[in-house]
Amino acid sequence: MKINKTLSVICFTLFSCVFTYAQQDFQGKAYYESKTTVDMDNFGPPDMPADRKKQIMERMKSFLEKSYTLTFNKTESVYKEEEQLAAPGGSQGRGFGGFAANFTAGEQYKNIKSNQLLQEQEFFGKQFLINDSLPKLKWKMTGETKQIGQYMAMKATAMKAVDKTDFSSFRRRGRGNDNAEKKSDSTKVNNSVDEIEVPKEIEVTAWYTMQIPVNQGPGEYWGLPGLILEINADRTTILCSKIILNPSEKENIKVPSKGKEVTKEEYANIVVKKMEEMREMYGGRGGRGGRPGGRGR
Repeated sequence: MKINKTLSVICFTLFSCVFTYAQQDFQGKAYYESKTTVDMDNFGPPDMPADRKKQIMERMKSFLEKSYTLTFNKTESVYKEEEQLAAPGGSQGRGFGGFAANFTAGEQYKNIKSNQLLQEQEFFGKQFLINDSLPKLKWKMTGETKQIGQYMAMKATAMKAVDKTDFSSFRRRGRGNDNAEKKSDSTKVNNSVDEIEVPKEIEVTAWYTMQIPVNQGPGEYWGLPGLILEINADRTTILCSKIILNPSEKENIKVPSKGKEVTKEEYANIVVKKMEEMREMYGGRGGRGGRPGGRGR
């Protein structure tokens, strides 16, 4: 009975969108809100005052909460961040906060037909163009559905290998295991890049709608038989807030071209090398600043 009901929903949604999607110049624009949560107990000493934690979170807000647009047609899409004012002092500081603030993502282009991903990325003042194939996830359909706005969404899950450059999954090494480890961590340099680690893989939950049958979604997510409206990945949630289909004024989906061309792996190695440099600079033997053995300014 449940299977028949699900099939009925699928048939109805497919029928309702055939006319719109069949148009040769079909285009849509989706608006997304992205939010990443951070456990402040994992960043900083255990006895950090509550007002200090609040101050750090305010400074980090500019890269923990973002707004994006996804402009798409049948085979291509461009995903880009909406411009916003930076928080005062948001890009300053050492350790995790200062390091993550030096990632500035530009436009991301996905071409389903040619299996190509292009990503403009600025890192510590240098412009890169990541040119690679689209990452493929083995999606598992669960049969669960829910309403997101006016769209019927269906649930799919997958395990995703975590990119070394994905700061949203960064966490302090050894924190949260037991009290002994927490106590020993308090003797180390606060917010040291040396203590940052990234999990090998995370579970991703996607909600997509077959009322818009394109294999597109926010960020690097794609490959489902409908537009992805919501993503839950580790501590990051991306939710679609608005969709415009066939706008009166079409946008030209441009292929990014700025920056030194590198593969995803080459770019990751550049980031890892920079992390090692910062580890030596800020996380050395007792060093707390840019000078060996100094306190910094």
